[in-house]
Amino acid sequence: MIDSSVVMQAIVNGLLIGSVYGLVAIGLTMIFGVMEIVNFAQGALMMLGMYITYWLFHYLLLSPYLSVFVVGPALFFVGALLQRFLIDRILKAPVSAQLLLTLGVMIVMESGALMAWGTDYYSLNIESRNISYHIKEIMINFSLLMAFICAICITAVLYYFLRFTELGMIVRACSDNKRGALISGIDVKRFYYIAFGIGAACTGIAGAVITPFTYVYPTVGLSYLIIAFIIVVLGGMGNFFGAFWAGLIIGVAESIGSLFMPGSLKEVLSYGIFLIVLFVKPTGLFGSLRRVD
Repeated sequence: MIDSSVVMQAIVNGLLIGSVYGLVAIGLTMIFGVMEIVNFAQGALMMLGMYITYWLFHYLLLSPYLSVFVVGPALFFVGALLQRFLIDRILKAPVSAQLLLTLGVMIVMESGALMAWGTDYYSLNIESRNISYHIKEIMINFSLLMAFICAICITAVLYYFLRFTELGMIVRACSDNKRGALISGIDVKRFYYIAFGIGAACTGIAGAVITPFTYVYPTVGLSYLIIAFIIVVLGGMGNFFGAFWAGLIIGVAESIGSLFMPGSLKEVLSYGIFLIVLFVKPTGLFGSLRRVD
């Protein structure tokens, strides 16, 4: 029988890593909420953020937690460029064309990383990865804690931006009623660039904060992409807070599953929750609001 302290440890670890899952999913749901684009390139953008973080540490000894101030703007710029030169051309195309385009972008980015850096697995050799704090019988790893804090901070900043700034309110207006925004004189395409850039930046930052405890390689983003899609649907397509809370749920489910199920079977519990929710409430736990607020 598994001791209760072990279960509590799994729950804590699940909450910590689940916050990062939530941040990736927020980036994905941000793009869908504003543009109704399902972005298969999200995992590749995360991979790019991880490589930037790794090389900044390797050459400049820049802490991965400080590299978010480089990775965020860099991925925002990459996302805006993707929107400007690729996504913008297929906004009115059938969904199948949108999926194929973003899937193609993912393949190109992963292939480019493979050619540039090879198939080697890279990891950051930093002292903080071995630091842990103890609260009674619960051990909290420093790297996981920092990832949690960064995810919470980015989520809070993004919430403030969307709710209380003029620019954020315009992004929400474009999400809720595109035709009304156009009639009001809003340059909707311009705010598409901002939305896609923010979505890419969130994912890149998530990649940066997990680099201290995750290997970096060209296809690392694929597993996180699958989890992000599950979380977005579980929380409700386009629901900002739904994505974050669903990320915590999946993180805990995955961590608990690893206690009772060996190897890759740990994901059975997460997928089980996902399927049950789809059967009981197809719009997701928090409703399919198609809103970013």
